[in-house]
Amino acid sequence: MKIDSEILCYVLNEETYPDKTLIIKEGSITSWVYVILEGKAKIIKKTRKGNIALNSLAAGDFMGEMGLLKKGQHAQIFSIIADGEVTVGTLDITRLTKEWNVQPEKLQELISNLMQKMDNMISKVVTQVEVSK
Repeated sequence: MKIDSEILCYVLNEETYPDKTLIIKEGSITSWVYVILEGKAKIIKKTRKGNIALNSLAAGDFMGEMGLLKKGQHAQIFSIIADGEVTVGTLDITRLTKEWNVQPEKLQELISNLMQKMDNMISKVVTQVEVSK
């Protein structure tokens, strides 16, 4: 996937991770937003029965956006692990925050509510996995 040049202008720095390297740790507190520039990564969720892979991310996908949408630092709800070598860009959170804050309040609420629903869905999936094993 080609990454839009408008996204690339937000990238402050890049970091490359080898296969199976932890990029974001579940429970860690962060206020950064990242974009995958090259390669793939896996979304991993801890459960009482072990780790489960929820999804895969590829070039152009974002990570850590909840801190921006929830207006501050946020505990990560899952881990992100490199699936092969992956290059990640750290986005300019100050600039993103300024641009987010000028969006209409109703739009901010809508997007924040959608993200909260995603959090709730993940929790339900984890509960179902724990019950079924």
